[in-house]
Amino acid sequence: MIEISNITKVFHKGTTEVKPLNGVSLNVEDGKYLALMGPSGSGKTTLMNLIAGIDTPTSGSIKINGQEITTMSSTQLSKWRTRTIGYIFQLYHLIPVLTAYENVELPLTLLNMSAAERKARSQLVLDAVGLTDRSDHYPRQLSGGQEQRVAIARALVTDPQIILADEPTGDLDFKSAKDILNLIDKLHQDFKKTFVVVTHDPNVALRADRTVHLQKGVIVEDTQKAQN
Repeated sequence: MIEISNITKVFHKGTTEVKPLNGVSLNVEDGKYLALMGPSGSGKTTLMNLIAGIDTPTSGSIKINGQEITTMSSTQLSKWRTRTIGYIFQLYHLIPVLTAYENVELPLTLLNMSAAERKARSQLVLDAVGLTDRSDHYPRQLSGGQEQRVAIARALVTDPQIILADEPTGDLDFKSAKDILNLIDKLHQDFKKTFVVVTHDPNVALRADRTVHLQKGVIVEDTQKAQN
């Protein structure tokens, strides 16, 4: 599903060279649940943004389902991302003037779908995250955990191949964080999507199929969960 070969990313701040990733190679199989861990500045969020096509590497190759994304134009990347990637943000990034339903439906307006198809798809994923009874509520009327559920439904609604989550429990209290992790577990099992989660939370690593630790732009540990 994801093939990353010798990726390097370099930024320049004045005369200083910053290299958040330095020769990283990583393959992720279809349907797996991967946790990316490491201290701040280790390169994990940079790596996720490269997988999403939000950023481009300085050198190296990224293939998703055999398709090289590093050479795509911005227009090609935008279309590819809409179909392939679902992104869950730590701070939700919901539009406050839209209801939960409207926030979830919004990505579908970029696709060639009828209003009836958009409605059916949106209601399906809201039901999957347990928010059917909150679909007409605005973000200000929802708890943090409910807002994150809306964000997860929005990431699922286009039926992407890969779900990327950047610190999905980082802004939540303990109970809400546990509920979100349980939901991600269920969605991973039910929808068979590939999940890549950037986290500082060791509880995520306990649930993931595989945990990769980065430090100073390189992979220092790669642990697979034993299969039952």
